[in-house]
Amino acid sequence: MKTFPRKLRFTTTLVVVLCMSALNISPALAGLAPSQTSGTTTIASARDADLLVAQRVLENKVVAQKLLDYGVAAADARLKLAGMSDRDLHTLASASRGLPSGGDGTVGALIGVCVLVILVIVILRLTNHQVVVR
Repeated sequence: MKTFPRKLRFTTTLVVVLCMSALNISPALAGLAPSQTSGTTTIASARDADLLVAQRVLENKVVAQKLLDYGVAAADARLKLAGMSDRDLHTLASASRGLPSGGDGTVGALIGVCVLVILVIVILRLTNHQVVVR
């Protein structure tokens, strides 16, 4: 194996030493950003947070369809949420934390199934099993 010529080694070493020393000399200018309230923040209490969670659940297509099946309009459900007690609202928000907010999640489920099928095929191929798709 050939080595670098002496002049190239010296130049490379000099460049590396200069770069490393420049990094050590430069001052650090990092710091925390000051906090400010944005104009869109409306959560002032735990009740407001629970109300927001419950309203996002109402945006879910499946939940909205079930409410329509029971004869409850989305506007009526929002009015009922506003009139609920803090304890009932917190119970509802806690129960609905696992649900997706908005949308129906169909795309995510399809992607998950496709990834699972591909993973099974890859594992079968790695273990020298034959995969036949008809």
